[in-house]
Amino acid sequence: QVQLVESGGGLVQPGGSLRLSCAASGFTLDYYAIGWFRQAPGKEREGVSCISSSSGRTYYADSMKGRFTISRDNAKNTVYLQMNSLKPEDTAVYYCATDRTRYCYSSSYYLRGDYWGQGTQVTVST
Repeated sequence: QVQLVESGGGLVQPGGSLRLSCAASGFTLDYYAIGWFRQAPGKEREGVSCISSSSGRTYYADSMKGRFTISRDNAKNTVYLQMNSLKPEDTAVYYCATDRTRYCYSSSYYLRGDYWGQGTQVTVST
């Protein structure tokens, strides 16, 4: 059974950092591209970042460039999202997703993806 499980969310002050994890089970993650998305209350889901498989090529939404870094540890079957310089507007539920294809071509490539995790809440507030 294909499953994605996000973790690492929480409450952080503005300017702080969090590292989110997306752990895969039921398939070998290193063969596939993985995307991160987020959805704030009352807003549409938006693409945050995506990382391709063998090339490791990465994509970021403009508002995350320079602050967020996506990476993968194939040995742990996990993709990470390091988030620095967090702002209140980054508050959202963060999801990882894939279609089990090898390459993505934008930060929102898997917006209609077949496989999604349950999400992890990130709250940036004083």
